[in-house]
Amino acid sequence: MLFNSIDFAIFLPIVFLLYWFVANFNLRFQNSLIVIASYIFYGWWDWRFLSLILVSSLIDYFISNLLMRQEKERIRKLLLALSLLLNLGLLGFFKYFNFFIDNFSSAFSVFGYNISSSRLNIILPVGISFYTFQTLSYTIDVYRKKMKATKDIISFLAFVSFFPQLVAGPIERASNLLPQFYNSRKFDYKNAVDGFRQILWGFFKKVVIADNCAEYVNLIFGNSSTHSGSSLLIGVLFFAFQIYGDFSGYSDIAIGTAKLFGIQLMKNFAFPYFSRDIAEFWRRWHISLSTWFRDYLYIPLGGSKGNKLKVIRNTIAIFVISGFWHGANWTFIIWGALNALYFLPLLLTNKNRSHLDVIAEGKYLPGIFDTTKMFLTFTLVLIAWIFFRSENLNQAFEILSTIFSTSLFSPIFYPKHFTILPYLLILFITLEWLGRSNNYAIEKLSLNSNLFLRWSLYAFLIFLIGMYMQTQETPFIYFQF
Repeated sequence: MLFNSIDFAIFLPIVFLLYWFVANFNLRFQNSLIVIASYIFYGWWDWRFLSLILVSSLIDYFISNLLMRQEKERIRKLLLALSLLLNLGLLGFFKYFNFFIDNFSSAFSVFGYNISSSRLNIILPVGISFYTFQTLSYTIDVYRKKMKATKDIISFLAFVSFFPQLVAGPIERASNLLPQFYNSRKFDYKNAVDGFRQILWGFFKKVVIADNCAEYVNLIFGNSSTHSGSSLLIGVLFFAFQIYGDFSGYSDIAIGTAKLFGIQLMKNFAFPYFSRDIAEFWRRWHISLSTWFRDYLYIPLGGSKGNKLKVIRNTIAIFVISGFWHGANWTFIIWGALNALYFLPLLLTNKNRSHLDVIAEGKYLPGIFDTTKMFLTFTLVLIAWIFFRSENLNQAFEILSTIFSTSLFSPIFYPKHFTILPYLLILFITLEWLGRSNNYAIEKLSLNSNLFLRWSLYAFLIFLIGMYMQTQETPFIYFQF
């Protein structure tokens, strides 16, 4: 079920009313309702894959309880390995089977051996990368004795399947989300209003910004060989705003929806395009995934401790695996490796934590130095996005070579119906800049204004959403990951 669908517009109010007016007096009933609603939400796409998320949940529920009762370290390691094997095995089969088969055959063909391999027609289950990492982090934390395994299976199923963040994050930690299902929740009007406000901003990002940018991006990348460097550059620029508006828009809707049910989810984006270096960008982009890799891969490998070669190895590993997490394509792996190359000089010179504050905090405009650093960082991000968006490496390198050619100064292919898009982006960037110190752009901007200005802003955003809402449902980009 898509957030931007009629189905969800009917589904959400029904669940909301049942949750607060029917199940409100019984915590277990409330949690059971969340599980049922979440399974309906997920099964709406393809009910056959409900068994997959249930199996993944039960694996980690039972293994974590066995870990709690087991003191022998050897057996505990075997149980953890079993959880990793089963969860990553399911993820690997559905997401990477054909990738490995194709590359295995290609590797042997280089040496003159033709190995016949048959691809399987595998449907990638929506959200499998997200809920797999969520359940794994729980089992790993239980193994590390950072938290106790729960015996409340309903609360655990609610933690794994909580529908607002089930298919595209944020990837929640059990230490944050699971305890919230243990305690009774009371309706909080201010929290609900804040949730609706964040949902509104998320829909604006998705419908008005991302979906409009997507039309031009698809035109350019769909036939990239026929376009000039200038048109390709605009296509890459619009893709940067498409993926940000699409993914952070989903996170805003998810976090806002969770607030309606008295649940607090972690922040997943923190205005990443205002970053002054790549390290700051990765502290602000897809926070739940980058911190997951930091805590469960980078630090166990040794992190930034040890000699320089180990630091380089660990950094490249975390970025390459992060790229591979996004999809079974060499373009994602190169995207990850490129970000590692950006990041390494900062890490090796101990400048990776130079910018922990909000840029130009308390000021309307940044200084020349900060503006230059933002521009350079954004340029590096744009180059990396070319690989992320391209169908294959040939297309990515072809786009790069065309952009860095004299055709960069050619007339831009720009159909008339996209004329309004730059103005929408200026509005979006302005609101994001004004609200950059908050959890999301309009969190405090609207509250600090008078009643008329506040509701005028809401009405204007709703008008734009209604005006640009697609007649056809447009899936979120990260559903494919």
